[in-house]
Amino acid sequence: MTTINTVKPWYKERWPWYLAAGPFIVVVASAITAWLAASSTDGLVTDDYYKEGLAVEKTLARSRLAASLGLEIRARFTADGVSLGLRALNSDASFTPPSSLLLTLSHPTRAGMDQQVPLTVSGEDYVGKFRLPASGHWLVLVEDDARSWRIMGNVVLPALGDVVIGGASGKEGS
Repeated sequence: MTTINTVKPWYKERWPWYLAAGPFIVVVASAITAWLAASSTDGLVTDDYYKEGLAVEKTLARSRLAASLGLEIRARFTADGVSLGLRALNSDASFTPPSSLLLTLSHPTRAGMDQQVPLTVSGEDYVGKFRLPASGHWLVLVEDDARSWRIMGNVVLPALGDVVIGGASGKEGS
C-alpha cells in the first residue's frame, strides 16, 4: 500500500494566514490611528500661548485682590436657588459691595453640567435662581459684576448649612 502525500502550496494552508493576521491587524489599526491624529484637533493646545499666559496672570491678580481685601462668601444652596453673603474682613481696606455678582458652579469632569447664575441684591444677601445640580464635588467661582476680583472654592453638594469660601486665611478654595 502506498500513501500519496500531496503537498499543498503555502497559501492554501491556514496556519500562515493565522500568523499573518496579527501583523495585518496592527498595520490597519496604526493606519486608523494615524488618520485620527491627522484629522482631529487637539483642544488642549492653544495657538496663542503668550496671550493665554497673560490672561492667566490677570486671573491670578483678581484672586490676589480678593484675598488682600479679605473677602469672605457664605453660601447657602437650596433646591431652587442660592443665597450668598459677602463681607470684607480687612477693615482697613476700602471695599464697596457690588450691585450684582456672578456665580459659576462647575463640575471638575463634566462640563455639560456647569451653570452660571447672576446674583442680585436682596436685603443683605445676593440671591439667584438655579437648579440644584447632582450631588458630588463642585467648583464655585464668585465674581463681581466688573470682574475686578474673584473668589474660588470647593463645595460638596448637597451641603448642610452655610459654605464658607475665602476669608481671613487669604487662600483660594477653603
